Amino acid sequence: MSLPELSAVELRRLIGSRQISPVELMDACIARIERFNPAINAICATDFDNARQGARLAEAAVMRGQPLGLLHGLPLGVKDLQDTQGLLTTYGNIGLRGNIPARDNSLITRLRAAGAIVTAKTNVPDMGAGANSRNPVWGATGNPFNPALNAGGSSGGSAAALATDMLPICTGSDTGGSLRIPAAICGVVGMRPSPGMIANDARPLGWSVISVLGPMGRNVADTAMLYAASTGADPMDPMAFPVDAATLWPMKQVDLSRLRVGYTEDFGVCIVDQDIRASFRKKVQAISGLVASCEPVDLQLGDADRAFDILRAESFVAAFADTWRNNPENLGPNVRANMEISASITLADRAWAHLEQTRIARRFAAAFEQYDLILSPVTPVTPFAWTELYASHVDGQAMKNYYHWLGLTYVVTLATNPTISLPCGTDEHGMPFGLQISGRLYSDGQLLSTAHALEQAFIGNPVMSRPRPEMKTLNTAHPELKSIVTHPPIYGEHTKTDQAKTAV
Repeated sequence: MSLPELSAVELRRLIGSRQISPVELMDACIARIERFNPAINAICATDFDNARQGARLAEAAVMRGQPLGLLHGLPLGVKDLQDTQGLLTTYGNIGLRGNIPARDNSLITRLRAAGAIVTAKTNVPDMGAGANSRNPVWGATGNPFNPALNAGGSSGGSAAALATDMLPICTGSDTGGSLRIPAAICGVVGMRPSPGMIANDARPLGWSVISVLGPMGRNVADTAMLYAASTGADPMDPMAFPVDAATLWPMKQVDLSRLRVGYTEDFGVCIVDQDIRASFRKKVQAISGLVASCEPVDLQLGDADRAFDILRAESFVAAFADTWRNNPENLGPNVRANMEISASITLADRAWAHLEQTRIARRFAAAFEQYDLILSPVTPVTPFAWTELYASHVDGQAMKNYYHWLGLTYVVTLATNPTISLPCGTDEHGMPFGLQISGRLYSDGQLLSTAHALEQAFIGNPVMSRPRPEMKTLNTAHPELKSIVTHPPIYGEHTKTDQAKTAV
């Protein structure tokens, strides 16, 4: 097994015990990016010169016997919606194709302090809008299991990079499912935390609970370690609070035989393809033999779709109103769709949506008095072609907008409960299947520990364990993934040369 294929937890152990060098690991990850990224286009801007220098400094710290951070020496992929000092950050938007931030966002600052080495940016949809990571700056990200299909979004580049072992850890973010959906269809782990657990000084609506930053990894332990390094209060984020990282890492032992599990195929309000329902039933049947009880749950969620429409539109107005007024041509079709929805929303609508969200959250809270976990599918369809902007039909029904098909994830967003997408075998089409596991609000550590226990129980079971892409099929470049690019990125005078090599 090559170095990049080892887990992040194992790599950190080997670095700390001086059995491998951060320089050796960085060189191996860069070589793997250069070999496999042309097949899936998960990585966009890079800064390999500075990454190698960071690895040399990390190696020197190890050799001097200095205290080492939780992520010391680990190459890090950063979602291209998150600012990185001196490294091109485009948000996948043509108006920002020359944007080189002067500072990191709060999450990246914290991860660098924990010893992670920023190595590359990972691809996203234009301004993060949608669950198909394609944009006019970098092109599309293909699914590692079939590059003709989409990798999900908006953290699709991170998920695809992890699935192919190009990087050991990556960042993500989630509003309607942006961590969970790409994790599910690329066969990795994505965790949507409880609000305020990870500070975000870039969120326009400081008190909004629907958008969060979160960790991604190839397994639950890697994800938990990254999560523990991500937490902490920040005066620029009014929702962030001090978190005891010991509640997240190391994970605790969980006795699966004592768990009370509720499950739902559709939350009573979501449209789901029949083959996804069939796959989910097989997963539930396998889990039912591991736990104390496993039974259907009826949450009676009301009009969750309309509530999410309004709250999402509110957040888009906060983020894009000025651009919508002054430079609408810089906004992609998905962002424009949200802005058009917002035009008809009244103050009474907003009040109703916040009331409805509160009612949904309380319905979940009541359910968690009876259950330890609630299981559901992550996506209602198997991955579709990346050339399709979104899933226009689910189970034969037309979707009313570009994100309606994400109902299985945005229902949980409304509840604000922590939730994780756990790789769970494949679906009826042989593509990765993600099991959405939701837990009690602010019991994120317990959720991680439980997901880890399930993951361990699945090992050796092909119906339930994490699938892996066939890397031999990814030795061929797929230039068509870059076919939607309309403008090459523009670079500032301080941009590193290897960014230009990576540019479309």
